[in-house]
Amino acid sequence: MSALRAHYPAGVERRAMPRPANDPYAEVVVGGLKTACISREHMASLMVEDCFAARREHAAPKLIFASNGHAIALAAMDGKFHALFAQADMIHADGQPVVLAARLMTRTPIPGRSATTDFIHDAAKAAAAWGLKIFLLGATEEVNAHCADILRFRNPDLKIAGRRNGYFGRDEEAAICDEINRSGADIVFVGLGVPLEYEFCVRNKERLRAGWVVTCGGCYNYVTGDYSRAPDWMQKYSLEWLYRLAREPRRLFWRYAVTNPLALFQILTQSRSLHAESAPPELPAAPEQAPVAVAMRLVG
Repeated sequence: MSALRAHYPAGVERRAMPRPANDPYAEVVVGGLKTACISREHMASLMVEDCFAARREHAAPKLIFASNGHAIALAAMDGKFHALFAQADMIHADGQPVVLAARLMTRTPIPGRSATTDFIHDAAKAAAAWGLKIFLLGATEEVNAHCADILRFRNPDLKIAGRRNGYFGRDEEAAICDEINRSGADIVFVGLGVPLEYEFCVRNKERLRAGWVVTCGGCYNYVTGDYSRAPDWMQKYSLEWLYRLAREPRRLFWRYAVTNPLALFQILTQSRSLHAESAPPELPAAPEQAPVAVAMRLVG
Protein backbone atom coordinates (compact mmCIF):
# COMPACT_ATOMS: atom_id res chain seq x y z
CA MET A 1 0.00 0.00 0.00
CA SER A 2 2.80 2.44 0.86
CA ALA A 3 4.08 2.46 -2.72
CA LEU A 4 0.74 3.87 -3.86
CA ARG A 5 0.25 6.55 -1.21
CA ALA A 6 1.56 9.30 -3.46
CA HIS A 7 -1.23 8.60 -5.91
CA TYR A 8 -4.12 8.84 -3.44
CA PRO A 9 -6.24 12.01 -3.41
CA ALA A 10 -5.68 14.45 -0.57
CA GLY A 11 -7.06 13.13 2.69
CA VAL A 12 -7.55 9.60 1.45
CA GLU A 13 -4.51 8.28 3.31
CA ARG A 14 -6.43 8.59 6.59
CA ARG A 15 -9.07 6.10 5.46
CA ALA A 16 -8.54 2.44 6.19
CA MET A 17 -9.20 -0.27 3.64
CA PRO A 18 -11.66 -2.98 4.74
CA ARG A 19 -8.77 -5.47 4.61
CA PRO A 20 -5.34 -5.53 2.94
CA ALA A 21 -6.03 -5.64 -0.78
CA ASN A 22 -2.77 -7.39 -1.58
CA ASP A 23 -3.79 -10.49 0.40
CA PRO A 24 -3.57 -13.42 -1.97
CA TYR A 25 -6.78 -15.23 -2.75
CA ALA A 26 -7.18 -18.83 -3.81
CA GLU A 27 -8.86 -20.03 -6.98
CA VAL A 28 -10.88 -23.14 -7.73
CA VAL A 29 -12.39 -24.56 -10.90
CA VAL A 30 -16.19 -24.60 -10.74
CA GLY A 31 -18.08 -25.87 -13.77
CA GLY A 32 -14.96 -25.54 -15.89
CA LEU A 33 -14.28 -21.89 -15.02
CA LYS A 34 -11.39 -20.86 -12.77
CA THR A 35 -13.11 -18.86 -10.05
CA ALA A 36 -11.73 -16.58 -7.33
CA CYS A 37 -12.32 -17.52 -3.69
CA ILE A 38 -12.96 -13.94 -2.68
CA SER A 39 -15.59 -12.00 -0.75
CA ARG A 40 -17.34 -8.85 -1.91
CA GLU A 41 -15.43 -6.88 0.73
CA HIS A 42 -12.10 -8.18 -0.49
CA MET A 43 -13.13 -7.50 -4.09
CA ALA A 44 -13.83 -3.86 -3.29
CA SER A 45 -10.50 -3.54 -1.50
CA LEU A 46 -8.64 -5.14 -4.39
CA MET A 47 -10.46 -2.88 -6.84
CA VAL A 48 -9.17 0.22 -5.04
CA GLU A 49 -5.62 -1.11 -4.96
CA ASP A 50 -5.63 -2.06 -8.64
CA CYS A 51 -7.11 1.26 -9.73
CA PHE A 52 -4.40 3.28 -8.00
CA ALA A 53 -1.77 0.94 -9.44
CA ALA A 54 -3.24 1.50 -12.92
CA ARG A 55 -3.03 5.27 -12.46
CA ARG A 56 0.64 4.93 -11.64
CA GLU A 57 1.62 2.36 -14.24
CA HIS A 58 -0.73 3.38 -17.10
CA ALA A 59 -1.37 -0.30 -17.71
CA ALA A 60 -4.28 -2.02 -19.42
CA PRO A 61 -7.22 -2.62 -17.08
CA LYS A 62 -8.05 -5.88 -15.38
CA LEU A 63 -11.10 -7.66 -16.76
CA ILE A 64 -13.54 -8.83 -14.08
CA PHE A 65 -16.04 -11.43 -15.32
CA ALA A 66 -18.93 -13.12 -13.51
CA SER A 67 -19.59 -16.84 -13.21
CA ASN A 68 -23.11 -18.20 -12.78
CA GLY A 69 -25.12 -21.11 -14.14
CA HIS A 70 -25.85 -19.36 -17.41
CA ALA A 71 -22.20 -18.52 -18.05
CA ILE A 72 -21.06 -22.02 -17.13
CA ALA A 73 -23.55 -23.58 -19.56
CA LEU A 74 -22.68 -21.21 -22.41
CA ALA A 75 -18.97 -21.79 -21.89
CA ALA A 76 -19.61 -25.53 -22.16
CA MET A 77 -21.63 -25.20 -25.36
CA ASP A 78 -19.60 -22.53 -27.13
CA GLY A 79 -15.83 -22.74 -27.41
CA LYS A 80 -15.56 -19.08 -28.41
CA PHE A 81 -17.46 -18.00 -25.31
CA HIS A 82 -15.24 -20.27 -23.21
CA ALA A 83 -12.18 -18.61 -24.73
CA LEU A 84 -13.47 -15.17 -23.68
CA PHE A 85 -13.43 -16.27 -20.03
CA ALA A 86 -9.84 -17.42 -20.43
CA GLN A 87 -8.97 -13.73 -20.96
CA ALA A 88 -10.41 -12.60 -17.62
CA ASP A 89 -8.08 -11.41 -14.88
CA MET A 90 -10.65 -12.47 -12.30
CA ILE A 91 -13.82 -14.55 -12.47
CA HIS A 92 -15.97 -14.09 -9.39
CA ALA A 93 -18.94 -16.08 -8.09
CA ASP A 94 -21.96 -14.15 -9.30
CA GLY A 95 -24.28 -17.13 -8.72
CA GLN A 96 -25.00 -18.92 -5.46
CA PRO A 97 -24.65 -22.40 -7.06
CA VAL A 98 -21.01 -21.54 -7.76
CA VAL A 99 -20.47 -20.82 -4.05
CA LEU A 100 -22.21 -24.03 -2.97
CA ALA A 101 -20.23 -26.11 -5.48
CA ALA A 102 -16.92 -24.74 -4.21
CA ARG A 103 -17.89 -25.57 -0.64
CA LEU A 104 -19.02 -29.10 -1.44
CA MET A 105 -16.60 -30.15 -4.17
CA THR A 106 -13.29 -28.37 -3.52
CA ARG A 107 -10.90 -27.90 -0.61
CA THR A 108 -11.15 -24.11 -0.83
CA PRO A 109 -14.60 -22.62 -0.18
CA ILE A 110 -15.64 -19.35 -1.73
CA PRO A 111 -16.44 -16.97 1.18
CA GLY A 112 -19.76 -15.88 -0.29
CA ARG A 113 -21.64 -14.85 -3.37
CA SER A 114 -20.44 -11.68 -5.07
CA ALA A 115 -23.49 -10.89 -7.19
CA THR A 116 -22.74 -7.97 -9.49
CA THR A 117 -26.11 -6.46 -8.55
CA ASP A 118 -24.70 -6.14 -5.01
CA PHE A 119 -21.10 -5.43 -5.91
CA ILE A 120 -21.94 -2.34 -7.96
CA HIS A 121 -23.05 -0.72 -4.70
CA ASP A 122 -19.88 -1.88 -2.93
CA ALA A 123 -17.83 -0.45 -5.77
CA ALA A 124 -19.68 2.87 -5.70
CA LYS A 125 -19.20 3.17 -1.94
CA ALA A 126 -15.48 2.37 -2.16
CA ALA A 127 -15.01 4.68 -5.15
CA ALA A 128 -16.70 7.54 -3.30
CA ALA A 129 -14.51 6.99 -0.25
CA TRP A 130 -11.27 6.82 -2.22
CA GLY A 131 -11.88 9.41 -4.92
CA LEU A 132 -12.14 6.94 -7.80
CA LYS A 133 -14.27 7.57 -10.89
CA ILE A 134 -16.86 5.27 -12.43
CA PHE A 135 -18.11 5.02 -16.02
CA LEU A 136 -21.42 3.30 -16.80
CA LEU A 137 -21.74 1.69 -20.24
CA GLY A 138 -24.85 -0.14 -21.35
CA ALA A 139 -28.65 -0.42 -21.08
CA THR A 140 -31.07 2.13 -22.50
CA GLU A 141 -30.41 5.84 -22.17
CA GLU A 142 -33.21 6.17 -19.63
CA VAL A 143 -32.08 3.27 -17.45
CA ASN A 144 -28.42 4.28 -17.66
CA ALA A 145 -29.15 7.87 -16.60
CA HIS A 146 -31.47 6.74 -13.80
CA CYS A 147 -28.87 4.29 -12.51
CA ALA A 148 -26.22 7.03 -12.41
CA ASP A 149 -28.59 9.31 -10.47
CA ILE A 150 -29.35 6.61 -7.90
CA LEU A 151 -25.71 5.73 -7.34
CA ARG A 152 -24.87 9.41 -6.85
CA PHE A 153 -27.82 9.88 -4.49
CA ARG A 154 -26.72 6.95 -2.33
CA ASN A 155 -23.06 8.02 -2.46
CA PRO A 156 -22.91 11.85 -2.52
CA ASP A 157 -19.12 11.88 -3.00
CA LEU A 158 -19.21 9.48 -5.95
CA LYS A 159 -17.72 10.75 -9.19
CA ILE A 160 -19.52 9.43 -12.27
CA ALA A 161 -16.87 10.17 -14.89
CA GLY A 162 -19.26 9.47 -17.74
CA ARG A 163 -21.95 7.18 -19.04
CA ARG A 164 -23.31 5.92 -22.34
CA ASN A 165 -26.18 3.70 -23.39
CA GLY A 166 -25.48 0.29 -24.87
CA TYR A 167 -26.86 0.88 -28.36
CA PHE A 168 -23.92 1.22 -30.72
CA GLY A 169 -22.17 -0.66 -33.50
CA ARG A 170 -18.76 -2.24 -33.44
CA ASP A 171 -17.44 0.56 -35.64
CA GLU A 172 -18.13 3.00 -32.79
CA GLU A 173 -16.14 1.13 -30.16
CA ALA A 174 -12.86 2.98 -30.72
CA ALA A 175 -14.58 6.34 -30.21
CA ILE A 176 -16.36 5.04 -27.10
CA CYS A 177 -13.07 3.84 -25.63
CA ASP A 178 -11.55 7.26 -26.34
CA GLU A 179 -14.50 8.84 -24.52
CA ILE A 180 -13.97 6.57 -21.52
CA ASN A 181 -10.25 7.32 -21.46
CA ARG A 182 -10.82 11.09 -21.67
CA SER A 183 -13.24 10.85 -18.73
CA GLY A 184 -10.48 9.58 -16.47
CA ALA A 185 -12.62 6.66 -15.31
CA ASP A 186 -10.98 4.17 -12.95
CA ILE A 187 -13.79 1.59 -13.01
CA VAL A 188 -15.87 0.81 -16.09
CA PHE A 189 -19.08 -1.19 -15.72
CA VAL A 190 -20.13 -2.84 -18.98
CA GLY A 191 -23.76 -3.96 -19.21
CA LEU A 192 -24.34 -5.06 -22.80
CA GLY A 193 -25.78 -8.51 -22.20
CA VAL A 194 -24.31 -11.92 -22.92
CA PRO A 195 -22.10 -12.48 -24.86
CA LEU A 196 -21.68 -8.92 -26.20
CA GLU A 197 -20.27 -7.43 -22.99
CA TYR A 198 -17.56 -10.10 -22.74
CA GLU A 199 -16.63 -9.66 -26.38
CA PHE A 200 -16.46 -5.88 -25.94
CA CYS A 201 -14.17 -6.18 -22.92
CA VAL A 202 -11.73 -8.62 -24.51
CA ARG A 203 -11.69 -6.78 -27.83
CA ASN A 204 -11.01 -3.39 -26.24
CA LYS A 205 -8.82 -4.21 -23.25
CA GLU A 206 -5.71 -2.70 -24.81
CA ARG A 207 -7.60 0.44 -25.86
CA LEU A 208 -8.90 1.25 -22.39
CA ARG A 209 -6.99 3.00 -19.62
CA ALA A 210 -8.75 2.17 -16.38
CA GLY A 211 -8.15 -0.02 -13.35
CA TRP A 212 -11.07 -2.42 -13.60
CA VAL A 213 -13.54 -3.25 -16.36
CA VAL A 214 -16.47 -5.16 -14.87
CA THR A 215 -19.18 -7.02 -16.81
CA CYS A 216 -22.57 -6.46 -15.20
CA GLY A 217 -25.36 -7.77 -17.45
CA GLY A 218 -28.71 -6.21 -16.55
CA CYS A 219 -27.33 -4.76 -13.33
CA TYR A 220 -28.45 -1.19 -14.04
CA ASN A 221 -32.07 -2.33 -14.25
CA TYR A 222 -31.79 -3.82 -10.77
CA VAL A 223 -30.32 -0.60 -9.41
CA THR A 224 -33.23 1.38 -10.85
CA GLY A 225 -35.83 -1.13 -9.66
CA ASP A 226 -37.02 -2.03 -13.15
CA TYR A 227 -35.98 -5.61 -12.33
CA SER A 228 -36.63 -7.01 -8.86
CA ARG A 229 -34.40 -9.35 -6.88
CA ALA A 230 -35.63 -12.67 -5.55
CA PRO A 231 -36.34 -12.89 -1.80
CA ASP A 232 -33.25 -13.54 0.30
CA TRP A 233 -34.27 -17.11 1.11
CA MET A 234 -34.52 -17.95 -2.60
CA GLN A 235 -31.09 -16.43 -3.23
CA LYS A 236 -29.64 -18.42 -0.32
CA TYR A 237 -30.93 -21.72 -1.69
CA SER A 238 -29.91 -21.04 -5.31
CA LEU A 239 -33.51 -20.52 -6.46
CA GLU A 240 -33.23 -17.02 -7.88
CA TRP A 241 -33.60 -18.51 -11.37
CA LEU A 242 -37.01 -19.88 -10.34
CA TYR A 243 -38.13 -16.43 -9.22
CA ARG A 244 -37.07 -14.94 -12.54
CA LEU A 245 -38.76 -17.76 -14.44
CA ALA A 246 -42.03 -17.13 -12.60
CA ARG A 247 -41.88 -13.46 -13.56
CA GLU A 248 -40.86 -13.97 -17.20
CA PRO A 249 -41.87 -17.53 -18.18
CA ARG A 250 -42.19 -16.88 -21.91
CA ARG A 251 -38.71 -15.39 -22.23
CA LEU A 252 -36.81 -17.61 -19.81
CA PHE A 253 -38.40 -21.07 -19.96
CA TRP A 254 -36.32 -22.51 -22.80
CA ARG A 255 -33.18 -20.77 -21.59
CA TYR A 256 -33.39 -22.40 -18.18
CA ALA A 257 -34.64 -25.71 -19.58
CA VAL A 258 -31.38 -25.94 -21.53
CA THR A 259 -28.82 -24.16 -19.36
CA ASN A 260 -29.77 -25.43 -15.89
CA PRO A 261 -29.23 -29.16 -16.61
CA LEU A 262 -26.02 -28.46 -18.49
CA ALA A 263 -24.73 -26.13 -15.77
CA LEU A 264 -25.44 -28.81 -13.17
CA PHE A 265 -23.65 -31.43 -15.28
CA GLN A 266 -20.63 -29.14 -15.68
CA ILE A 267 -20.54 -28.33 -11.96
CA LEU A 268 -20.66 -32.02 -11.04
CA THR A 269 -18.00 -33.08 -13.54
CA GLN A 270 -15.79 -30.00 -14.01
CA SER A 271 -15.19 -28.72 -10.47
CA ARG A 272 -11.95 -29.22 -8.57
CA SER A 273 -9.36 -27.64 -6.33
CA LEU A 274 -6.18 -26.09 -7.66
CA HIS A 275 -2.82 -26.88 -6.10
CA ALA A 276 -1.32 -23.81 -4.49
CA GLU A 277 2.22 -25.08 -5.07
CA SER A 278 1.87 -25.03 -8.84
CA ALA A 279 0.94 -22.34 -11.32
CA PRO A 280 -2.81 -22.18 -11.99
CA PRO A 281 -3.59 -24.21 -15.09
CA GLU A 282 -5.32 -22.92 -18.14
CA LEU A 283 -9.09 -23.22 -18.21
CA PRO A 284 -10.15 -26.73 -19.24
CA ALA A 285 -10.89 -27.04 -22.92
CA ALA A 286 -14.54 -26.58 -23.76
CA PRO A 287 -16.19 -29.87 -24.70
CA GLU A 288 -16.63 -30.15 -28.45
CA GLN A 289 -20.10 -31.65 -28.02
CA ALA A 290 -21.71 -31.02 -24.64
CA PRO A 291 -24.70 -33.32 -23.99
CA VAL A 292 -27.32 -30.61 -24.19
CA ALA A 293 -25.66 -29.07 -27.24
CA VAL A 294 -25.99 -32.43 -28.99
CA ALA A 295 -29.63 -32.69 -27.94
CA MET A 296 -30.29 -29.20 -29.30
CA ARG A 297 -28.83 -30.20 -32.64
CA LEU A 298 -30.99 -33.32 -32.73
CA VAL A 299 -34.22 -31.48 -32.05
CA GLY A 300 -33.24 -28.46 -34.13
